[in-house]
Amino acid sequence: MRNRCARLTPMNASVVVHRVPSKMASQRRQMMQSHQSWTDDLPLCQMCGVGTAPNCTYGPDGKDTQSHPNEDGHFRFRGEEGCFLYGVFNGFDGSRVSSFVSQCLTAELLLGQLKSTHTDSDVRRILSQAFDVVEKSYFETIGDALAEKATIISQLPEGVLFHQLSPQSQKLSERLKDLEQEVSGGATAVVALIHNNKLYIANVGTNRALLCKSTSDGQNQVIQIGRPHTTENEDELQRLAGLGLDVSGLRQAALIAGQSSTRRIGDYRVKYNYTDIDLLSAAKNKPIIAEPEIQASQSLEGVTGFLLLMSEGLIKALESAHGPEQANQEMVAMVAAELAQQGSLEAVAQSVVERVKRLHHDVYASGRQRASHCSRHEDMTLLIRTLNYTLADGALTPTQGGRIYPVSVPYSNCPSSTSKTSVTLSLVMPSQGGTLTNGTNTASTLEEGTPTHTPGQSPTTTLHSTNNQTTQSSSSSSGDGGSLFRWVARWVREGKNPRRDGFYSVSRKIMFTKISTVWDSLQTAWQPGGAARQDRAGPSLC
Repeated sequence: MRNRCARLTPMNASVVVHRVPSKMASQRRQMMQSHQSWTDDLPLCQMCGVGTAPNCTYGPDGKDTQSHPNEDGHFRFRGEEGCFLYGVFNGFDGSRVSSFVSQCLTAELLLGQLKSTHTDSDVRRILSQAFDVVEKSYFETIGDALAEKATIISQLPEGVLFHQLSPQSQKLSERLKDLEQEVSGGATAVVALIHNNKLYIANVGTNRALLCKSTSDGQNQVIQIGRPHTTENEDELQRLAGLGLDVSGLRQAALIAGQSSTRRIGDYRVKYNYTDIDLLSAAKNKPIIAEPEIQASQSLEGVTGFLLLMSEGLIKALESAHGPEQANQEMVAMVAAELAQQGSLEAVAQSVVERVKRLHHDVYASGRQRASHCSRHEDMTLLIRTLNYTLADGALTPTQGGRIYPVSVPYSNCPSSTSKTSVTLSLVMPSQGGTLTNGTNTASTLEEGTPTHTPGQSPTTTLHSTNNQTTQSSSSSSGDGGSLFRWVARWVREGKNPRRDGFYSVSRKIMFTKISTVWDSLQTAWQPGGAARQDRAGPSLC
């Protein structure tokens, strides 16, 4: 897919005239703005629960206010051949990018691209390419708006106040504000893929993944998989220094174009206008990238425990209240405690988010030392995926086989048993060692023998070395797959036409071609409206 956005940005406004609107991009925008998503047809994973809370600012009068609509996003889908996909997205300057990524990233990974025969390197390559394709697809959707924005900028006089503009120029100025709101924004992402009973974590930005394993002696080992991409990450600073940037200035500034992340999806300003940003202007190439850091796969064979995906807002709220030193241990302890009391994973996740929210507010209300750090919190999202873990009623969470239920409610016929409420933790943190360069993924080597955290003692952090693994980029494989067949078959039964009804949320034109092919074949078996022809049996949708 050719990225056309660079020539459409304001810094190239002098060469932009007018562009004929892209029909596909227009239909993608319509899909983004609608409440309908092709992912509505995908089965949810019933071994997963999600809790959320919107942003909040505490007022001196005791009134809490929400400063903007929730910008977080998430998904939790079950694919075919034992494949599961989870993600948490932290949007900024709107939810457009997080919403787009959650839809299109799923299309790049759950429509037959992943096969049971794929090796670790194959899976990592497909994951990395999916992020690249999705970001390019997003920029295509805003290409027309960027072109119009650049044209208007070239027509407006420089250095003239709004009230001094002519009526026509004032209209153009107002239109420019609307366009800026339409094209601005981005998202960070943490994605977990379970494939062939192995766990892969892909991270872009400042969200977090924790894996909690129950050991044979009843302890919970906590592993942070990956590190946030900020100016506090030495590997990221080394990458940026290699592009010619001033590392000391970046470290001192902390924020780049209003965000702490050095990797993010979208945000055209830092991708195509970075030469206009003082901190980034000396870069030889794009300094802010959407390439995920993909950690070495973790075997889940025989593992009992749970996986946590957390948005930056949830992490920051807990760290602001109690400090960053024990945030991981505290989060896992809260989840384990709720799992010992709740019978629903959805209730567990929501209860933990509410507990963090209360902790944060209580610290602010106390007026103590950390109160100044807790005047507000951002949107919070927590995704919990259990791994053979026993719930409060003694029921094991559902196994990977069997019928798919589109709800996150655990079920089992197992007899009830007593669950422990005490939590013993050990912590494994990612190492700062190794060099991360563009196109290279750092794989953490995680060891089992880590110190434990018992009540009344301070937890010990153990750092481990890292190994560098390089993956090569090539075209990702795409297959029709049963998921694609069932999805299109449902449209046919409902009398819909993917060419006519604007179902362009799948991120690549080649994928839409495959959809059209499947749709054509199904037309021979089904009449519009869902009635099967009398002379031929309809396709199975089970």
